[in-house]
Amino acid sequence: MANTSNGKPPVVDIETWQAERDELLVREKAHTHEGDAIAAARRRLPMVEFDGTVEVVGPDGPVPFIDLFQGREELLTYRHMWWDGAPHQGQCEGCTNAAWHLKDTEYLNACGVSFAVVTGGAWDEVEPFVAFMGYTQPWYSVRGVEGPAGSTMGHLTSYLRDGDRVFMTYSTTGRGNEAFSGTFALLDMTPYGRREAWQDVPEGWPEGNHACWYWRTDAEGNPTWGPAGRPAPQWTRPTATPETTLGRNGEMN
Repeated sequence: MANTSNGKPPVVDIETWQAERDELLVREKAHTHEGDAIAAARRRLPMVEFDGTVEVVGPDGPVPFIDLFQGREELLTYRHMWWDGAPHQGQCEGCTNAAWHLKDTEYLNACGVSFAVVTGGAWDEVEPFVAFMGYTQPWYSVRGVEGPAGSTMGHLTSYLRDGDRVFMTYSTTGRGNEAFSGTFALLDMTPYGRREAWQDVPEGWPEGNHACWYWRTDAEGNPTWGPAGRPAPQWTRPTATPETTLGRNGEMN
């Protein structure tokens, strides 16, 4: 087969492409079936009961954790990291990206599952951040809450309600959180993938970026680790407060 040193896949006829595609499909189907088996094992995990009356803080003040179920039997939460006193653009880059991906949960709700974002930040700081980002899902502060209701930073957690009893059934973190960041799965279907440095790519292909490419950008859209950036969606979203210096001279507005 032709080499890929020009940074692009080799060019072949449709019959050759189909043969290789069919070969890969066998692996994809095996991967899907293994995913189904893992999900079945996940459903069989034991669960941990905790106090569903422990209070968290939302837009209406303190409420019991069980209220997050909104009357449904199941609940998913994402625990958003928080930096006390940081400006909006200085909050956790990865969590900001994750929470942005799930702005509509109608299909979860139709299956009897509610969703909420929880964070360890104080509500008086969290509330304006949620407005700045334009998030539409419910947010709550779990500051000071211990155990399964509080979870730990950057976790996606599943809960089950049985009347007034509340249980934690599953929790994951790291790349396990990719389940609701659909961008990653779609990028994995493209020739250059996520364009991240860790990827296995042929020699001579474009060099990968560090993970920060999807965390923050400067005003010109360039990825940046530093404080002179803001969450990527905020540069172009019409209702976001305009920033004229952030990302150019390092000032934090």
